[in-house]
Amino acid sequence: MDLPKPLLDPPWARKPASPPSGDEPVIVPGLAAPDGRQVVWAPGEREEWAAVRPFGAWQDGEWEQAAEEFRDGRMGYEPTRAGFLAQAPEHLARPLLDKWEPHVTWDFDHSLKPIVARFETAAWDVAVRLAKQNPFGTGPVVLPFLSADVARLVADWLYRLKSAQELAHAWFERHGLAAVPYLVPDALGKRVGPRRGAVKALRTIEGDVVAAARVHGDEAAEAVARLLAAAPPVAAPVEPPVRAPSLPRWLDADALPRPVLRDGGELPRDAARTLLLALTVSPGGRLDATGVVDAAAEVCEPESLTAFAWALFEAWQAARMPNRSGFVLAALGRFGDDGTVRRLTPMVKEWPGRSGGYSSAVQGLDALAAIGTDVALTHLSGIAQKSRYKGLRGEAQRRLAQIAERRGLTAEQLADRLVPDFGLDADGTLTLDYGPRRFVVGFDEQLKPQVSDESGVRRKALPKPGAKDDPEPAAAAYRRFAELRKDARAVASTEVARLEAAMVAGREWSHAEFGEFAVAHPLMRHLARRLVWLSGGLAFRIAEDGTFADLNDEPVEPDPAAGVRIAHPVLLGESLAAWSQVFADYEILQPFPQLGRPVHALADGEGDGGRLERFEGAAVPTGRFLGLTRTAWKRGAPQDNGIEHWISCTLAPGVTVVVDLDPGIAVGLVDLNPVQTIERVWIGRAPGDPSSMIANGLAGVDPVLVSELLADLTALTAS
Repeated sequence: MDLPKPLLDPPWARKPASPPSGDEPVIVPGLAAPDGRQVVWAPGEREEWAAVRPFGAWQDGEWEQAAEEFRDGRMGYEPTRAGFLAQAPEHLARPLLDKWEPHVTWDFDHSLKPIVARFETAAWDVAVRLAKQNPFGTGPVVLPFLSADVARLVADWLYRLKSAQELAHAWFERHGLAAVPYLVPDALGKRVGPRRGAVKALRTIEGDVVAAARVHGDEAAEAVARLLAAAPPVAAPVEPPVRAPSLPRWLDADALPRPVLRDGGELPRDAARTLLLALTVSPGGRLDATGVVDAAAEVCEPESLTAFAWALFEAWQAARMPNRSGFVLAALGRFGDDGTVRRLTPMVKEWPGRSGGYSSAVQGLDALAAIGTDVALTHLSGIAQKSRYKGLRGEAQRRLAQIAERRGLTAEQLADRLVPDFGLDADGTLTLDYGPRRFVVGFDEQLKPQVSDESGVRRKALPKPGAKDDPEPAAAAYRRFAELRKDARAVASTEVARLEAAMVAGREWSHAEFGEFAVAHPLMRHLARRLVWLSGGLAFRIAEDGTFADLNDEPVEPDPAAGVRIAHPVLLGESLAAWSQVFADYEILQPFPQLGRPVHALADGEGDGGRLERFEGAAVPTGRFLGLTRTAWKRGAPQDNGIEHWISCTLAPGVTVVVDLDPGIAVGLVDLNPVQTIERVWIGRAPGDPSSMIANGLAGVDPVLVSELLADLTALTAS
């Protein structure tokens, strides 16, 4: 077949246009730009930036602890660190800002704006560094800055970057003639790169540029006048030459499998190399290679492109994952499939533990988001919830939040939509065809696949294809089951935990969402029908056929206008025992403790005065306290000798339960004190500040949250 033109004639192979006239250099040696840094705000701009809502929130009394977490690295998520700097008392924030070196690969102007508004030149270095790395997404933070280094940076953007043209023009419109003294030394200097940018900038600025240049002397002003007089016409702007991409030294292009054309045969060698070169080109620059990649996707078999991208990835791994190779994971994002997701995700989870592996892990998250299938987003969601690396969890959560925002959803609503159906039938089963025999796959209360034969008899496992089975369909069905088992294992614990958290938090689904994402969803229906639900005061369960039944097994229909939530046993009251009997009669096993969940309540007068004294004095292994921090509990700020003397759990705004410990947990050496004595359990407005103790204790707090709190404390102190 005839290959598309972009594969035969890529943009970097085309003959460049003749350079415009009037671009001959004019050199005046010995000039130096003014020193100093100025912040020039537009009317109301500083107030607008200061009002940007930062990430994270802290209460009075928590600032010292948060500062310690910032210093020792426990506050690893950069937007949270930025939010702390924007909000913390200045005596804590300013020293941390001076040493802050965030490593981010995404748009960061939203996080930086309130910091720049607050600290101005003290935030200069970090803002300029990140703007250099991401002109389009972070560059806006340098709009108020005026100095030699920023003028050179923005002039370079004006000359070289299509994606930053609007921003560069906005900067020069703001600073105008005041920027001229900073540009003239470069415009009349010997270095080609800075000169080109400065010359174009001078020709952009409106007003008497020559007069503004006279601060460098008459010779410099006359030289600038000659540059302006020789300016090429507007129709022929000064543009840098397009630099052809090159392959990294570690990559042997001929060692990769060539993609297969849709009408047969392999992609020619030169075209395959062109595709590789196009993949190395970053988007957003003057050299746009997306047409080459799109052309390859048009004429090549998708499976072969996936294999091509994975072979590229393996070559990168074999070369020990050299830096400046983000195009490798971007290629997986462009051509990867669900199989890619299953192989890539375990590595993404482990990379932060390797030296220099964190940035690769973040790029791996981008690849999963770019693949964008249900399986890919499900694995991304799993990392967001369960990664042992806090920073990676935050990055995954940020990408999911971006996806949710683009779709106009909350994070919880997106999570509903990310649950894959795995190609199951409407009744939540999968039929595997071996030819002469068939097997039906269902799921238990933990979403483990269960296999039955056609007569409904449960089997311990799916049998391997036998001699009497049709070879091809039987082998395909056996592979299909293996994939399903892996995928279900990746989803199961996440979805069970998500529903349990929804029960505790009291999340409500709309009637329509409940029907689509719980009752009718082929996978989630296996969990939903094993729970008791509440809607407008009506408690019900989901029967096998998808209808709803009340405590007496009578059919009911919830009010379509009412929300639906998972019934916490506290809310079932006296009907709890009866519901438990119904589930026992039907032999319904639950995915997590609901009906059998311990129900706790405060004794009369308990908590008055701000104390929960029944838990005080208990000796508890330190490991139990550490286990609590997997949920809503947080360890206290390290005090003298790095000892944490409390853990705390915030139940509602301004209501926190604090457990004081003796001798306390040693940071970095948690086994130093293997047993802790609970000195005091108190309710206050902020941990670490006993003076904030609330006299009426937990009055007015949701009884579900009180029950969960007491359950934690009871389990903690159980012998």
